[in-house]
Amino acid sequence: MTRSLQDLLFDNCFLRDLPGDKIAENYCRQVQGAAWSAVDPVMMPDPALISMAPEVAELLGMDPAALDASEMAEFFSGKRLLSGMQTYATCYGGHQFGNWAGQLGDGRAIGLGQVRTQAGELWELQLKGAGPTPYSRGADGRAVMRSSVREYLCSEAMHHLGVPTSRALALVGTGESVVRDMFYDGNPAPEPGAIVCRVAPSFLRFGNFELATSRSDDELLRQLADHAILTHFPHLGEPGPAVYGQWLAEVGELTAKMVVDWMRVGFVHGVMNTDNMSIHGITIDYGPYGWLEGFDPTWTPNTTDEYGRRYCFGNQPRVASWNLFCLANALHPLLGATEPMKDAMEHFGQTLGTGLRTMHTDKLGLDAWQDPDQGLIDALYDVLQLTETDMPIFFRRLADVPTGTDTSDEDLLLPLMDAYYVPEELTGDKRQALLDWLRVYTARVHPLDVAERRETMCKANPKYVPRNYLAQLAIDAAEQGDGSKLDELLEVLGHPYDEQPDNEVYAAKRPEWARNRPGCSMLSCSS
Repeated sequence: MTRSLQDLLFDNCFLRDLPGDKIAENYCRQVQGAAWSAVDPVMMPDPALISMAPEVAELLGMDPAALDASEMAEFFSGKRLLSGMQTYATCYGGHQFGNWAGQLGDGRAIGLGQVRTQAGELWELQLKGAGPTPYSRGADGRAVMRSSVREYLCSEAMHHLGVPTSRALALVGTGESVVRDMFYDGNPAPEPGAIVCRVAPSFLRFGNFELATSRSDDELLRQLADHAILTHFPHLGEPGPAVYGQWLAEVGELTAKMVVDWMRVGFVHGVMNTDNMSIHGITIDYGPYGWLEGFDPTWTPNTTDEYGRRYCFGNQPRVASWNLFCLANALHPLLGATEPMKDAMEHFGQTLGTGLRTMHTDKLGLDAWQDPDQGLIDALYDVLQLTETDMPIFFRRLADVPTGTDTSDEDLLLPLMDAYYVPEELTGDKRQALLDWLRVYTARVHPLDVAERRETMCKANPKYVPRNYLAQLAIDAAEQGDGSKLDELLEVLGHPYDEQPDNEVYAAKRPEWARNRPGCSMLSCSS
């Protein structure tokens, strides 16, 4: 295991394989014929380490106990560079809210390079909030503490939930103030600045390929695809038309599996633009995300999406399909035919359908999928919307519902009562609808082994998720330079399926004070 930061081995094949920007100056512009631009991070005045994720340090081959906090702060704020680091921002485009937006690029993210571990794994390190780039579109390239805490926290929480995701190595306070208009309502204010060092196999996204095709730059498109396949999907073999099609199908499969996991745990990404979709099928770019607490398939955490609700919880599978179709169109010059595109889309749909059925089977503790189970699920989602029902608590407590044929109504309902925000509303027709569903459900699972059913359900239904109000409490402390609340929360979220009797407070439903508090419900893209 590497003992120090200086021992990290950088293998910057992304920069080596792909053409860079010929213009050295850092100013906003359209960057043509290049996959990246060389960029220096801003020298932050007083960087301080707020938190470090020991597991990610170990992933990179480092011993967390041997790492110096002041060195971490300097290297992962961009104030100093390690030997082998080459800093850059990548060029890509994307569809935003269904419309082609042209060139976007890393507007506030700066890559540090790619680390090759002793195990042969390749991990790209990237600083989010380290200063402007040619792709900042007039913005300052900084990030505030609240958005940085949220990304740092959720990256690690999602990993432990079993959801494919980028990781986060460190959270650093910059020592400067950053002015932001939190809700785009004309009230900008200074906030503490921060930087997240995030980690992924790569940050290649659908938009990298879309931009090249939109500019008819077939050579750059081929270079991007060949790099992605040879570096990250080498099992597919030498790139060519057939392999490009296989790669598209695999990206679609990975994407479908990721979205199934989002739906399983109640995660809402909030801004599923094609520039926020990874070719690795991992969750990236944590902006105005949220957790489905009160169950509502139309809920979106993004204030920008409040009226159209394109990216609401229930639309995520459909949007993922649309985004994959955009990637397929972008790859058409390499594929040379539409058949591989159709095959990839069909494979995506099959993977998604199978995944959703398996997911619901596990969440409900069923032995195997049966065709009538779709009606059971549809009826459940109707029942969950009759009164405000906490999704994580309901599904977790469903494992405790007795399945005996002589169970009374009161005993059936008792395990679920904590899931209701206003339990006194569960009367009359609403109460009867829930009871009717529970009778059908318990009859379906009655013959199954109780212990096995509960074990299956508890592995699929987390007890602890990074609810927005919990993240806000960690933000409040981090803005004062205190990372202890964040570290405590990360420890709890590192075991989301365990009971943790001493940490029940972290499993409670959203308190009333958090219902409309800024940062605890809907957020803007600046959040």
